[in-house]
Amino acid sequence: PSTQAFPPEEKVELRKKVTLLRGISIITGTIIGAGIFISPKGILKNSGSVGMSLVVWIACGILSLFGALSYAELGTSIKKSGGHYTYILEAFGPQVAFMRMWVDMIAIRPAGLAVIALAFGRYILEPIFMPCGVPEIAIKLATTIGLTAVMYLNSMSVSWTARIQIFLTFSKLLTIAIIIVPGVYLLFKGETKNFENAFEVNTIHLSGLPLAFYSGMFAYAGWFYLNFVTEEVENPERTVPLAICISMVIVMICYTMTNVAYYTVMSAEELLASDAVAVTFAEKLMGNFSVAVPVFVALSCFGSMNGCLFAISRMFFVASREGQLPEVLSMIHIRRHTPLPAVIVLYPITLLILFLGDIYSLLNFMSFLRWLFIGVAVIGLIYMRYTRPDMPRPFKVPIFIPAVFSLTCFFMVFLSLYSDPINTGIGFAISLTGIPAYYIFIHCERKPKWFQKLSGQRLQKMQMAKA
Repeated sequence: PSTQAFPPEEKVELRKKVTLLRGISIITGTIIGAGIFISPKGILKNSGSVGMSLVVWIACGILSLFGALSYAELGTSIKKSGGHYTYILEAFGPQVAFMRMWVDMIAIRPAGLAVIALAFGRYILEPIFMPCGVPEIAIKLATTIGLTAVMYLNSMSVSWTARIQIFLTFSKLLTIAIIIVPGVYLLFKGETKNFENAFEVNTIHLSGLPLAFYSGMFAYAGWFYLNFVTEEVENPERTVPLAICISMVIVMICYTMTNVAYYTVMSAEELLASDAVAVTFAEKLMGNFSVAVPVFVALSCFGSMNGCLFAISRMFFVASREGQLPEVLSMIHIRRHTPLPAVIVLYPITLLILFLGDIYSLLNFMSFLRWLFIGVAVIGLIYMRYTRPDMPRPFKVPIFIPAVFSLTCFFMVFLSLYSDPINTGIGFAISLTGIPAYYIFIHCERKPKWFQKLSGQRLQKMQMAKA
């Protein structure tokens, strides 16, 4: 028989389907969540004045850009998916990388995903129940439906996940434009009374500025998510740094101009008194249109869930490929080319936390760990400049950029220890459970039988038989 009748088997792998536009939508769509629409008052409260709060928003954007540029160098020199995990693995070895992945898997990612999903469930139902409150059980049911939809979408198709992310990103930018345009229009018409004495010295809280920066850096968090899917990016040497830089500029402009619009329409006192700033803004300026704001916020949350899950599943995929998680998590669907097990592994954990756990306490325990490990990854960049000087670096940043950013990360870790030592201590203790877990599941040759069944020869034979 001719060779055309029996074509060679196509290699089963994750395909390069992330273009520049899709990369920008992943970063922008994940950074811009519900926060800018609901509660930008934390920065105003801790900075003490309108002018200083705007300075903090811009400064946090610049510092986040420093981190993003550092990750652009890491992403173009280490062309593996996995983000923080991969860079720590390359710089400092498997033990430190496993601790990062362990804490992510048991607490940080499920809790973070549950919080975003809860916000989605609350705001998608708010127009239906107005003016009454939304019942908690209805919120959790809507949250479960939203979470299931995101899991299904990411399991079925990388292309459709990316297309939905682009649509949701444009819907977020449209919502922000609806806020910015009338606000700036009123500003140019002379509505500047709320900007008078914007830098009044008596109201500036120097002691609160670190907390204001802490809030601002969290608002910009998400610039690193494209690095989790580097292997699926078309021409990563060009696409990764370009997507990161364009996204950060877009987000900085959006955040700053949205706050300018808020201050044009609302006084500082009104903004601090509001539970949902975008809703208050819409009620003052647009009347009945304010009913649509919760729907836009829900779409924003759905986009954040989608982008977060798309990226994080690749970290579990890479950790499994490196032998630090059960081998089943590195399997790829032979037709859909999605890392199906790595996508759905968070589903049961997230639902368990959603219905049984104290999500917000868990996030308080873990918040400092995010900046600790990001700081360690960026320190790894500086470390590898000296230990691996011959490593190809298509995109290289001046050394002061990672130095300043890593110092910022460690400052925020110190701030967590100072401002909330109990929760931070508990979070640190939870992270230390990664040490015995590493020696039990990875280092020790006599692993538990159930773990051997998942990661050993039997599963490999099953995979070969299915292929």
